[in-house]
Amino acid sequence: MSQSKTSSKLVVFALAAIGLLMLPLLLQATGSNSWVRIVDVALLYVMLALGLNIVVGYAGLLDLGFIAFFAVGAYLYSLLASSHLADNFPAIAAMFPNGIHLSFWIVIFLAAILAGMTGLILGYPVLKLRGDYLAIVTLGFGEIVRIFMLNLDRPINLTNGPKGIAGVDAVTVFGHNMGQRLTISFGDWTYTFESVTLYYYLILFFVVMTVIIAHRMGNSRIGRAWMAIREDEIAAKAMGINTRNLKLAAFGSSATFGGIAGVLFASLMRGVYPESFVLMESVMIVAMVVLGGLGHIPGVILGALLLAGLPELLRHLAGPLHHLTDGRLAPEILRQLLIALAMVIVMLLRPRGLWPAPEHGKALSK
Repeated sequence: MSQSKTSSKLVVFALAAIGLLMLPLLLQATGSNSWVRIVDVALLYVMLALGLNIVVGYAGLLDLGFIAFFAVGAYLYSLLASSHLADNFPAIAAMFPNGIHLSFWIVIFLAAILAGMTGLILGYPVLKLRGDYLAIVTLGFGEIVRIFMLNLDRPINLTNGPKGIAGVDAVTVFGHNMGQRLTISFGDWTYTFESVTLYYYLILFFVVMTVIIAHRMGNSRIGRAWMAIREDEIAAKAMGINTRNLKLAAFGSSATFGGIAGVLFASLMRGVYPESFVLMESVMIVAMVVLGGLGHIPGVILGALLLAGLPELLRHLAGPLHHLTDGRLAPEILRQLLIALAMVIVMLLRPRGLWPAPEHGKALSK
């Protein structure tokens, strides 16, 4: 019986892998790269949701400032992989006349460290806060980071303020610049991979690694300790669990994934702008975790894909409704109303999420 279950799981994984590998090629065949780019952004949201799931789903700490770590990674890559610093700082221009243009693989390592340290800086002062108080403090932290990025264009121009930083380098993999098309030929057969398709495979690689790491962390002793803190912090502390260090570990590891996703985002968009890190983005990522299923990786992935892709699907429905209302409601407002209505219906019908984690009692009885 166990062998049949294992074989069926392997078949499902194999079909899922083939589907994921073929998806951008099928979308690219439609002649429009917009859907491939939408899927790229949806995968970035999956990575962000999986990172936030560590601190919200595993440890039970409501973090409404998670987008700040995303901004840290995005701005770090934009500064180190463009000519912005050389254009605004003569000392740097003397050493790097064309800009620093540091390798993507080096910056992503630095971004993981910097975002992790930022997570620890946020986590340390809020160790004794819970619930609404923790949410308010983390919300304020996210807004502080965004406002800093928005105003650090004077007296020294570090972030270029509201204009953002453009001209960011694309990723180079095996000597190929992923900002350009890649043509592969075998005899008479030729196929061209668009830039967004190449980025799809790069982002998918990081998402798969995030899923593996998050799964291993959830099943580890640390993961079980996080879940004990989530269920009852006082009881966990009475059992000898060091809740202080484990909360800091949750904030730090969660922020690391946010920083890496920020680097990928800046490279994909070839720039970074403050409006990408508003409060609603943090709220949306929290909604992805809650809607999919707290602490359950497949549910979080499902919630992220739905909330990232649903706005684009509803865009086609908002147009006809706009005409039905004689233009009284703008399509963007209607789209937001439809998204909110869909979320309310889902949470009423599935209060534990679309794909919640199995209950321990039922799992043991099976």
